[in-house]
Order: sequence, then structure tokens, then C-alpha cells
Amino acid sequence: MSLTATPADSDTGTDRVLREIEERVLWLATAIVDHANRVRPNPGGLKVGGHQASSASMVTIMTSLWLEQLQADDRVSVKPHASPVLHALEYLLGQLDASYLTTLREFGGLQSYPSRSKDPVPADYSTGSVGIGATAPIWGAIARRYVNTQLGAGGTGRQWSLVGDAELDEGAVWEAVLDPMVAELGEVVWVVDLNRQSLDRVVPMMGATRLQGMFAAAGWQVLTVKYGRLLEELFTRPGGAALRGRIDGMSNPEYQRLLRHDAADLRRLLPGEGPGAADVAALVADLSDADLSAAVRNLGGHDPAALREAFEQIDDTRPTVVLAYTLKGYGLATEGHPQNHSALLTEAQLHELAARLGVDPADPWAGLPADGAAGRLLAAAAERLRRRAYEAQSAPPVPADLGRTPSGTATTQAALGRTLLDLNRAAPEAGRRVVTVSPDVSSSTNLGGWVNKVGVWSHEDRRNWFADDAETILHWRERPTGQHIELGIAETNLVGAIGELGATWSRWGQPLLPIGVLYDPFVERALEPWSFGIYAGGQSVLVGTPSGVTLAPEGGAHQSITTPSVGLEQPGCVTYEPAFALDTEWCLLAALGRLGRPGGSSAYLRLSTRPVDQMLAAVPADPAARERRRRQVVAGAYPLRRPARPVVTVAAMGALVPEALAAADRLDALGLAADVVCVTSPGQLFRALQGRRGLDEAPGWVLDSVFPAERAAPMVTLLDGHPHTLAFLAGVRGVPATHLGVTAFGQSGDLDSVYRHHGLDVDSIVGAALDLVE
Repeated sequence: MSLTATPADSDTGTDRVLREIEERVLWLATAIVDHANRVRPNPGGLKVGGHQASSASMVTIMTSLWLEQLQADDRVSVKPHASPVLHALEYLLGQLDASYLTTLREFGGLQSYPSRSKDPVPADYSTGSVGIGATAPIWGAIARRYVNTQLGAGGTGRQWSLVGDAELDEGAVWEAVLDPMVAELGEVVWVVDLNRQSLDRVVPMMGATRLQGMFAAAGWQVLTVKYGRLLEELFTRPGGAALRGRIDGMSNPEYQRLLRHDAADLRRLLPGEGPGAADVAALVADLSDADLSAAVRNLGGHDPAALREAFEQIDDTRPTVVLAYTLKGYGLATEGHPQNHSALLTEAQLHELAARLGVDPADPWAGLPADGAAGRLLAAAAERLRRRAYEAQSAPPVPADLGRTPSGTATTQAALGRTLLDLNRAAPEAGRRVVTVSPDVSSSTNLGGWVNKVGVWSHEDRRNWFADDAETILHWRERPTGQHIELGIAETNLVGAIGELGATWSRWGQPLLPIGVLYDPFVERALEPWSFGIYAGGQSVLVGTPSGVTLAPEGGAHQSITTPSVGLEQPGCVTYEPAFALDTEWCLLAALGRLGRPGGSSAYLRLSTRPVDQMLAAVPADPAARERRRRQVVAGAYPLRRPARPVVTVAAMGALVPEALAAADRLDALGLAADVVCVTSPGQLFRALQGRRGLDEAPGWVLDSVFPAERAAPMVTLLDGHPHTLAFLAGVRGVPATHLGVTAFGQSGDLDSVYRHHGLDVDSIVGAALDLVE
């Protein structure tokens, strides 16, 4: 009896049309990679790359989604190695011009992985950094809900992630899945391409059961699509239960090896040696060679009806994961081979594929006839997926100066919360767009006053059971109008969230001003996903506080060293490390003013818990002089002390400015006048220096203002971080220099002892200056 003789159901006609489209998608995705590697000239000889096998495993799933499931307001994160499938669908749906199909990984062409900012058809989510793209729709869902509750403009729609099973090895995935807020996101749907292969090998252990348990424990609905209709029908026949048990019990490598055998070998190997072997042998003996080969390959992730049935079961009250069993390289000559990850079909294999799929290799980019059933289904899907244009709102103006002049003793960390409260009063439209995010450190980073004022965001009102407790200082009022989002302790989740909150201006035309706050020692843990968010168009402010060895009692584990230079080097980001409260205000306002707009940028502020006498800032009283100071602060540096004839310059940043001023007093007593320059942004100064040489568009006026040629003198640079961060300043005027900073792990102690240990104390500064000038 033939498997294809099973009774037809009402979807058979639709599935035939889907198969026709799926086969064309498979061909196009394969040909896109082939052209990039074998047809397009490659004078340099470097490997172009691409992933035919990883694309093939996703073809049925993506065809099913785009042609039947997706709605215009849905958003999809496509696994990185399936980008050719995405482009094939874009082409067939009339979104991508055929001229781009020959440009995969070419300069200015289709990107190696889906990109929101660089592909001709912007992807919904940039992917390519394993695990980060997969989790982005979670934070996209939160961003959409936030825009809806605050501004009424985010719309609806599901947030889909198409994830490779090996990608689930990334810890960032589980940090996101386990966040307490995620269990309520019913619009989140992950489809796992369970092809049981990674880059190097067939994954040895059966991981589906473990994955089912892990997702279920996190509150997700778990749907498993393991077998297609052919196998499911076969399981109902005599011997079918034994066959199911045999396949279910196979290791991944044994199953994958079966795919490389012909029908004769399958009849011998498939029954195995267990108690049901005779039953399995009897069952498969009646199958034709073609049916037997088809049955072994009939996994649920390649069966439109099985996928459709699973998608119809999605529960929109909680997140869902669909574990779809697939074959890596499905339909290709490399199907199931353990080394097929980056393998290319040979020319002969490509022509064989073309013949089997009814494609002319001489006309590889042919579409499907518009007047045929497939063409009509594509046209209907294209119309359904057409997105309405959003009327873009301009980012609200952010004042440059709130008019306060702090006095007494204060920390830059405390200035963060103070500035946000003052901004809310002075510019309520801008304040309304501010949203702060914290990984359970809002109180310890001085956001308590802000949180008390604006409340904690939740998509629904929740009772504050401690509202009547007189001893409660931080009031945790959760409501849809709140402007603070509290996540669990996971820095990657924090930056993922602010990245998506920072992209709402381009998604729905509603700019937000997101600020993420975390401990500075953990900035580097968060840097990679934050950087990827910036690459994808998210604009946000990341605040690292407290920072440096200035956090003396906490010891080496909590004393950051390299974060100042990391901020200097991060593309799409302006970094600031202010020394005084007013500097913090000006830098934060400038950073907020760059958010939520085309050509905008992110910012990183490194703040401190060290109390500093604010009178040391010597803020000018004259309005014009104050404005000049503010412009210098935002541009990267300002002169803090200027004697008549300086013989040395001390350029200091952040918490160590008081030491620089004290050292200048000591040097003055020795008859050696010292300029003191307060550096607020090494990145801005470096850009200005590059601009002077025509390597950047940044103006160089700040260098002439702060380091004028007539005051050039030997230089000591000083910061609570790695000294190379400021080492380039000596090149502004080509002066000899000594660079002081932190180059070793710290330890607990009082501030004076720790500074002395690292050579940051006043004695060390004075000694360095004397070595330069005497």
C-alpha cells in the first residue's frame, strides 16, 4: 500500500500550492549562496560563505509562516543562517528586486545575516550574534506594550523568533526566557529549528525532552511537531507502534546516518535489533523504495499540515515555543551530513536539484507565474503583509541646561536621579518619553526618587502591599503609566530591553528616551548585546555606576578597569565620565538629546559613588561663561585651572579630579604652575583629533579651546581606569607625557590606601609631573 494513497483532506490542495512555493524558495535560497561563491567574480580569493544546509532546514517553516500565519503587524527574528530563505521570500512576495539576489555578502548588497539597518528590505530584527537575535522579539514585545500603554501607538501582533536548536546553548537565551516579566508575554512565539546538528557535528544527545521541560518550567506553552502525516499514518498500521518506538529511541547520529542510505539499506537497518524489529521489518517490506525514503524524512518541520495544526494551538496568554523537528540540508544532496553546515553543492548537484524542482539553471531567478495558484497565493500574502505607514513623531526637545548649580558635597551617581526629576519638571514632554530600566539595582544606583515619582511600569495595575508601611522608602507602584521597568538580575536582558525601547522611533514613529542602569563592573558583560542593539538601530543611554577602584571597600571583583576605553571604542556611542554633578546633568541631557531620531546615537555614562565638593567645579556665574563651560563639557573637556605660565598639564577624568587639583596645589607650592584639564569624554576628544586629520567629521574646536598651542606643556593623564584611555591626549600638541591609571585587579581597602596602591594618589601625580619637568 502506498503512503500517498491516504485519504485526502480539505487542505491537500493548499498544501500542494505551498509545496510549489516551498520548492521555489529552496531553489532560490540555494542559488543565492551558489552565485555568491561560484558565479560572482572573486578577485581576492577569500571565502564568501553562506549556509545552504541551514537555510534548507527552515524552508518549510518559513514558507508556512509567511504564506499562512503572519499578519502585517507581526514581527519576525530570522535565525542568522537562514537569511537566503528570507530574501527568497521577499523576492517572491514582490518586496525585493531581483537584482539583489546576486549580491549576497557583496559590498552594499544583501548582508550575511538579516539586518534592520543595512539590508535593502530592512529585517524586523538584526540577527547574527548567536542568542541575541533570538531574544530580541521578547524585548520588542515589551517595547510595543510600553508604547501602547504610554502613547497608544504600538499596535498589536505576534513577535516570532525562528531559532536554531544549537543556538539554545547560549546562556543569553535562558536569561531572557527566565525573566519574571516574560511569562506574561503571550504574543511571543519561538519556532525552534530542531535539526539536531551544530556547526561541527550531529548533536549526540536527544535534547528535545530536556528543552520541553525547561521551557515549561519557565511558564511557556510547549508544542512539539515531530512527525509529518506520512509517518503518522504509517504509525497506525500493524507494526507502526514498534516503528515509532524505534525512531523515538534512536540517537541523533544513528538517525542522521540513515538519511545517507538507499532504500535497500534502510530495509536492513531501520528495524534494528530490539524486540520490535520483526514488526518494523514486516511493515517496511510492503513500502515502495520511494515511500520508504520519503517516510524516513517525513519530520513535522517539513510538513505544512503538521505545522499548521501546531500554530492553531498557540495560547496567546503566555509565550509559546514550537519545537519543530527538521533535517539540516532538507532536499539537498548534503541532507543530514554532519559536515554540511557550510558545504556548497557541486555544480552537478545544483543542476540535479534544478531538474528535480523544475527550474532552468540558465534562468535561476525566475519567479512563479502570477496567474497560477502559487502566484495568486503569493499575491494574497503580499497584500495581507503590507504594513501601514506610521506618522513619525519628532523626538521632544531636551533642554541643554536645567539652571541649577549644585553646591555642597555630591556624587555623580546621585546626580543621575536628581537630573531626571528636574527634567520632568522643566520639560514634561521630554520627561514623559524617558523610561528607565534596571536589573534589580534601581535603589542602589540612586533611582529611588525617580521611581517614587513616576512609578514602575506594568501592563496592568498591581496592588502595592507595602503602601501603608511607614518604614518603606522605595514605593513600588506598578501600573501601565509607570516609567521604570524592573528586570531580573541579567545584564544582557537590560541592554536587550533598552535596545528595543530605543528603536521605537523607527518601528512605530514614537521616540522614547531609554536609560539602562547597571553596575559598571558588569558593563562588559552587557556590551556585546548592547552593541548589537546599536547596530540594529536602537538608541539608548547606558549608565554604569558605581565604577572603578574608587569603589574601594568592594574589592577587586567590583572594581572596573577597562570600561572607559571600551566606551571610547564602541561605534554608535558617545561616552562620558563626568567629575561633578553639573557635568553629569549636562552630559545626560546632551545624550538624551541624541536619542530617537535619524542619525542619532547612544551614550554610555560612567558614574561614581565618591562624594566630591561641588565648589571644586568652579562653575562660572556669568551666563555666557556658563554656556561656554557647558559646551566644553559636552564636547569632551574643559580647563579647570589655568595659571599664567604652566610648565605641566594634568588631564584628569571622573572621580580623580580632586586628586589632580590637590596635586596642582602642591606643584604650585614648588614653583611649578600646572594647568588642570577636566576630561569628560575621551571619545569626543579622540574624534576631534581624528577630525583635525580629516579622518572624522567631528570639529576640532574643543582641542584648541582646552589644549591651546601656546599652553602646550608636558602632560600627566589620570583616570580611575586603564591609562591608555587618555594616552592619545599627548598627541594633541606632541608633548612628553606620563599616563596614570589602573592596570591590575584591585582589592578591598580605604580609598587612600587603594589609590596609593594603584599610583593614583597625590604623591604619585606630583612625582610624575616632577619627572617630566625637571
